[in-house]
Amino acid sequence: MTQDTLKSTARTSSWGVRKGMAAGLAALVLVGAGAAPAAFAADGRPAGGRGEVVSVVPVAAHSKAEIARQLAAQHIGTDSLRHGVRAYRVTYRTVDPYGRPTTATGLLTLPVGGGRSLGLVSDTHGTMSDRAYAPSVAEDARAQSYLFASAGHAVAAPDYLGLGEGPGLHPYMDTRSSVTASVDMLRAARTAAGRLGRTVNHDLYVTGFSQGGQVAMAVARAVQGGDAPGFRLKAVAPVAGPYDLRGTELPALTDGRVNDISGVFYLSYFLVAQNRLHPIYKDPAEVFRQPYAARVEGLFDGRHEDEDIVRQLAPNVKALLTDDFYRQLAHPTGGLLEATRANDHTCDWKPDVPVRLYAGDDDTDVPIGNARTCARTLAERGARVRVLDMGAVDHNGSYRAALAGIARWFGGGRAGGAD
Repeated sequence: MTQDTLKSTARTSSWGVRKGMAAGLAALVLVGAGAAPAAFAADGRPAGGRGEVVSVVPVAAHSKAEIARQLAAQHIGTDSLRHGVRAYRVTYRTVDPYGRPTTATGLLTLPVGGGRSLGLVSDTHGTMSDRAYAPSVAEDARAQSYLFASAGHAVAAPDYLGLGEGPGLHPYMDTRSSVTASVDMLRAARTAAGRLGRTVNHDLYVTGFSQGGQVAMAVARAVQGGDAPGFRLKAVAPVAGPYDLRGTELPALTDGRVNDISGVFYLSYFLVAQNRLHPIYKDPAEVFRQPYAARVEGLFDGRHEDEDIVRQLAPNVKALLTDDFYRQLAHPTGGLLEATRANDHTCDWKPDVPVRLYAGDDDTDVPIGNARTCARTLAERGARVRVLDMGAVDHNGSYRAALAGIARWFGGGRAGGAD
């Protein structure tokens, strides 16, 4: 679910996407960006509807060769690469978890060359605590966007609410607002691409990693249900998503399937963020032991790096929580039950397009049981679904192993007819 690597002497949490898979791309930022189109500013008109573009700002430009070298260095297949890319930060209008108007940011990436009419990939990212790590801000969070864009697609990568340059705090694991922000980013991406002389057509391919894998399933459901008029779902390919909170992810926090570092980080973030939406506690001390109760909410202010947060919390989930609340993880009640119910069941529908769920056997952040449960649920409803086991790889390893295959599957429109 996260995007950073944090190592301990006991085991390694799989947080390597930001600092591992994509870190080498940092050296490429803004190469050739001087040739990018000028930024588009808001025109001063009254606030419009969801997905309205506020601004489009160029943030990076890379050649095909540059992308290929850096992806290959991270052991990510490059056979789908066809073009250089240009990337833009898009600010757009959306709604907050209560339905009130707000803004969010996201990354739009376009191929240099290729056809004028482009299919769109929705790519939703994994867990991050520091807003500065979001795709529209951090160069080293863009590798997957560059991969899909170089293959010939437009790519919309929302930062989510409260991350990137959006206002407020991130409502972590609030599926509903992640979906509205992601769907509105699709609309904004189409508008922004048009301003840049490119046409985004109706074909939509949905993917995402970790937290973003769960969001991807929910976004696909929303699009198929008509929440994004003008887009036609073609294929769904999430990686290592926590689709089964009650049945798999919560039990895994206490039975050893989730490693201690990740368990402490995810659960703390979840409880603090969800408490604002589904009241779980009035005082952090009702849930967290001291001294962690006194500091935990301040750590998730959008300004702390993941490593800094973990250093200031307990070594494991049992040491983090009060005895009463630790027992409640096995039998959720009250606000915790409401929060899990509100954000579970993202696989309880029948996609009309093929679905591939990618996962790794050695994932100790999001155990592979999440994918297997999701696949069973989808299949029971008549969906065409496959679990692609990436083998003995950890959380981020599953993503690295999956990306090239997803790019090939999405390429050339073949995914719409495959399973």
